Amino acid sequence: MKRLGLFRHAKSSWEDMDLRDFDRALNKRGRRGATLMGQHIGEHGVPWDILIASPAVRVRETLESAIPAMASPPPVTWDERLYLANVPTMLDVLRHVEGQPANIILAAHNPGLQDMLFELIPESAQDAKFDEAVRKFPTAAFAVIELDIDDWADIERGCGRMVHFARPRDLDPTLGPEEVP
Repeated sequence: MKRLGLFRHAKSSWEDMDLRDFDRALNKRGRRGATLMGQHIGEHGVPWDILIASPAVRVRETLESAIPAMASPPPVTWDERLYLANVPTMLDVLRHVEGQPANIILAAHNPGLQDMLFELIPESAQDAKFDEAVRKFPTAAFAVIELDIDDWADIERGCGRMVHFARPRDLDPTLGPEEVP
């Protein structure tokens, strides 16, 4: 069995509309959420072996806040293919991981991360956690999938089951959706 963590970047700023999408930074709320989720990931009990991340500024800043909050942070590998990656690209990244780590976190973007849930979780394993995550996989959300594989090269459609899902607002209600007047 392998474990895959899916960690979406935290809330980014839209203040400077002249920035490229790749260069958007986190806003204040995003930094708070990233730190809180880093603590949560560290306390979750899975010994993460490696974290593979998109190099986009908002992902880098998410990890700059999250990693120091983890008790035993995994080493980070930056992979340009994960910037706005689709499911086939993310699966390709995982299939070619060296050393066969047991537990990998992907830190990236939507809609790719949310689409991974549809790819990896068969209908027979879809439950309330799955329903909540596919309804909305918000910024700084974290999901854990157990995969019925022995080798990352074997990751394929329907080989997993979701065992955990958490959002910043689950841990701190002030980080929930902003009220629109």
